[in-house]
Amino acid sequence: MNVIILQPPIVQLNTVYPSGAYLSAFFKQLDCQTEWIDLNIKLFYKIFSKEGLTKLFNLSAEKALKLADEADNKGEHATSYNLRRYINQRDLWINWIDFIVSILAPSNPNIHSKAHSFENAHRFIFGAHVPRGNRMENYLSILNHDLSTDDARTLASYALADLSDYISTVFDENFSLIRYAERITVSQNSFEKIEKTLDSPILIHFYKPLLDEIFSQKQINNTHTKTLICISIPFAGTFTPALLTGKYLKDKYEDSVFISFGGGFVNTELRNASTLNLSKYCDSLSFDRGYGSYLQLLHSDHIKLPVVSQTNDSFDSLFKLRIFTKLGVISDLESNYQSEVYEKQITKTLIPDYSDIDFSVYPRVIDDTNPMHRLWSDGAWIKAYMAHGCYWHKCAFCDVTLDYVKNYCKTDIKILYQGLLKQCKEKGIFGIHFVDEAMPPMAMVEFARENIAHGSPITWWGNIRFEKTFSRDIADFLAYGGLIGVSAGLESATGNGLTKIHKGTDLDSIVSACCAFKEAGILVHAYMIYGYWNETPLDLINSMETLRQFYDNGLLDSSFWHKFVLTRHSRIYDEWKKGEHPDLKPLEENTKPLFAQNGISFEGEEKFTKYGNSLQYSLNQWMHGQDLKLPVYKWFDFSVPKPTVSINFIQKKIESYESQRNKEFSNPLPQNKKRIFWLGENKISLNKSEKIAWFYMGDYYEAKKTSNETVFRGKGLCVLPDWPIFK
Repeated sequence: MNVIILQPPIVQLNTVYPSGAYLSAFFKQLDCQTEWIDLNIKLFYKIFSKEGLTKLFNLSAEKALKLADEADNKGEHATSYNLRRYINQRDLWINWIDFIVSILAPSNPNIHSKAHSFENAHRFIFGAHVPRGNRMENYLSILNHDLSTDDARTLASYALADLSDYISTVFDENFSLIRYAERITVSQNSFEKIEKTLDSPILIHFYKPLLDEIFSQKQINNTHTKTLICISIPFAGTFTPALLTGKYLKDKYEDSVFISFGGGFVNTELRNASTLNLSKYCDSLSFDRGYGSYLQLLHSDHIKLPVVSQTNDSFDSLFKLRIFTKLGVISDLESNYQSEVYEKQITKTLIPDYSDIDFSVYPRVIDDTNPMHRLWSDGAWIKAYMAHGCYWHKCAFCDVTLDYVKNYCKTDIKILYQGLLKQCKEKGIFGIHFVDEAMPPMAMVEFARENIAHGSPITWWGNIRFEKTFSRDIADFLAYGGLIGVSAGLESATGNGLTKIHKGTDLDSIVSACCAFKEAGILVHAYMIYGYWNETPLDLINSMETLRQFYDNGLLDSSFWHKFVLTRHSRIYDEWKKGEHPDLKPLEENTKPLFAQNGISFEGEEKFTKYGNSLQYSLNQWMHGQDLKLPVYKWFDFSVPKPTVSINFIQKKIESYESQRNKEFSNPLPQNKKRIFWLGENKISLNKSEKIAWFYMGDYYEAKKTSNETVFRGKGLCVLPDWPIFK
């Protein structure tokens, strides 16, 4: 049968979302005729092109000038000035937009030949007759170096952000560069109100014409089976465009298609959605990985033409599906042993298939100078996972009752590496972003070993758990094997805080892991959470002070503060339902959102809202090496407790790590030589000397030829744990 996989907008710009790659590989294994279309990047070029901006300004110029007049009447002269400047410079924006985009996607053959010229970069940077917006000017005003054409990509990124500001202010308030109508999706309690967003300007004037353009040539008219159309909804910011996409296809092809919604937003927020209104937009909701449910669906009557049956009997074997039929809603979300076994087998060996994707069209945006922070948006990373689920899956705040967290299944790393390397060579993209909940340490070492064996052609990074497993030896080996960055949850940077949230690690282990990664030259990002149900102001300030010390001691490159959200699928909520945690008081609201129901309000959550701006601002300064010595309580314009964490708290833990590391380095080398690796450069005998010399990580070392091998530890020689992979 035929399968079409669609990624509706709006998600990140620099690479394609990976769900389509896995579904594409899965359906091709079943010998389905499969096509994967990334509508997100296609909409981007529909807007951010010469033709697109011409259309945008024609549709919005009159309103922009009206808003400027209204701003003047209110005394908001800066707003008025900016709006009039956009209209005054409309021809500059239209004439320069293809070049601006070509700076960010220089290999895109569709715009390179007509727009890109290195010489034009000089004019874009230094010229007087080029478009400028607030964000561009702010960037230029705070430069701490002489402006050069090296700044062109950053300036081009801010140009897109300036245009995005114009669009959301004048044309469509639901628009941003990385999401669409997210606020409406997560707040509305009426389906009719959500449906009204389908008439939003971006969707009507840009997205619907895009669908017309793509599907006008497609003849979907199978003889025996419907065409299965899988629409991925990873985030709330893709839900409204997904609805429009589903409605468009159902209206156009009627009973010739079977439309299924799946993805992260469906798994978490639509898990209980059973309103028949959804039948206008999709035929089913597929939950979790989807492999078992789609296999069962392909063998059901409902996918056949003509429809043989629409009785409940035809769905007895379905797995993790909710079907919308003319006779009502049919659900089967229960566990099915055979389907679970099948999904596990598929998960272990399935290699994401990116053959339908042209990575040259994805703009590589620079939204920050911080090197770790940039990894998310700078680079057309191929996304994959080493393991489905989390090997810990016990954190109190996490959705541990759902498949994507609790059902841990590691892939076959050798097969994974071979499949990814093949696609890297085919696509000319040698960067992998592993999107695991947490990459398993042993799997990381396996992947690094495969990469080393092939000359380390792949650069990779991803999410981990900060734990003591990550020794200096392991960090060195991973770095040599292509690992450039890790992100992990620090969440609550206090000992008792980590215990309360069942993090399964402690600050000693976290500091040790960070030390090892930084010594190995690996970038480190930490996720932080504030506003827990049982957190006190002193807990938060202590956590903030500990984070400051992490930065002051060079252990972190970037971080982000998230406000705690209580979710229905979290461990803490599950325990609360069993009578535990009497201090947690969830508030079941009568006006809860229709779809985004995973988040639950709780008594007292608003008391930490006032801390947010100061937490984010101070962190931004620390990430850029500024104000690291300023006492944390001085970041707030209201009274907060002074931290009780000692001023050298993290420094002492670093000293403890160094002592333990040196002790390990003095141990005799193991008998199992498979655990011993030399990562340094070639050793060279020094003339007229009994010494040898070599370089490792840019440093020069010398040693006597007769030296005990332990002197090479940490200087090129690493010893890995006694794991089964080294048997």
